[in-house]
Amino acid sequence: MPRDTIRSTRFEARLSPDVMVVIKRAAELQGRSVSDFVVAAAQEIAQRTIEEASVIRLSLEDQRRFVDLLINPPEPSPAMQRAAKAHAELIKSQ
Repeated sequence: MPRDTIRSTRFEARLSPDVMVVIKRAAELQGRSVSDFVVAAAQEIAQRTIEEASVIRLSLEDQRRFVDLLINPPEPSPAMQRAAKAHAELIKSQ
């Protein structure tokens, strides 16, 4: 985390002594303050979590099936045909 970053929000957490020892040691190994270490670690995990939630991962077989369905879509089911008709009528009436 850059040293010139303006900090305007405070975050507090209660930690067990064992957890604090581990965090302090990791921060020392990286030459950071505990605060900088915790913020950087939290930011990295938060970013990774957001990215993982934004990306759909498919197996090779599922990728092929997906592409095949895009290229060769199945005929609409009766329920889908009724839904499309109802949607068209709703849009037309507006």
